[in-house]
Amino acid sequence: MKILFDQGTPVPLRRFLPGHVVDTAYERGWSELANGNLLTQAEQDGYELLMTTDRNLRYEQNLAHRTMAIVVLMTTSWPRIRQQTDRIQAIVAAIQPGTYQEIFFE
Repeated sequence: MKILFDQGTPVPLRRFLPGHVVDTAYERGWSELANGNLLTQAEQDGYELLMTTDRNLRYEQNLAHRTMAIVVLMTTSWPRIRQQTDRIQAIVAAIQPGTYQEIFFE
């Protein structure tokens, strides 16, 4: 799966997603794109999943016709995310195109 990490998604998480191509918005030169433009550009470039920490994305964007899956990590804390990498891997493996999922951390 081709995955794009938005700003705020901890880059070390990519090591825990083997078998996937993981890029960051920064690496692609897209860090200045607004969310709607980022989603459109990512879909045009063949990304299948956007991983973000933007909790407001679903309120700010119409996601109804998106083909790319979106996963929202409900924290930016790498130590908290690191403890849940198995769960994140399972969610990524099972996610369907065009769906939206939030991952909460205790």
